[in-house]
Amino acid sequence: MNRHWIGSHEEPRPRVALIAHDARKGEMASWVEFNRGTLARCTIFATATTGSVVEERLGVPIHKLLSGPWGGDAQVGALIAERRIDVVFFFWDPLSPQPHDVDVKALLRLAVLYDVPIACNRRSADLLISSPLFADVLYHQSKEVAGA
Repeated sequence: MNRHWIGSHEEPRPRVALIAHDARKGEMASWVEFNRGTLARCTIFATATTGSVVEERLGVPIHKLLSGPWGGDAQVGALIAERRIDVVFFFWDPLSPQPHDVDVKALLRLAVLYDVPIACNRRSADLLISSPLFADVLYHQSKEVAGA
């Protein structure tokens, strides 16, 4: 089981991936600010530009990956496959063609394959982050064992 420990004596934290296409970065920034208290208690991975926006809004360190078109979405997919992500918030733009659509599709496929919840818009993100199961790391870890 791949547990993510922040320190030797600290409790495990929910591991969150944040991604937003350019047209949705403002919405992601607003959502992150609204959920600052909850997200500050998470380990956050984000694609490059999204990570910079989130880090500025939250004032906490973010594990920044590559930019989406440069492989960041694929990196998130790899983290999902390695069971290092508990939930994905991916505000993607359905109206703009993306040069890395294959990476986006692969990420979505891996999230479904590995039973990782994914929110693709603000309303679904609000429902997911407000769930009593969101911060229950033991619930996430039991799912890892069951699916291993």
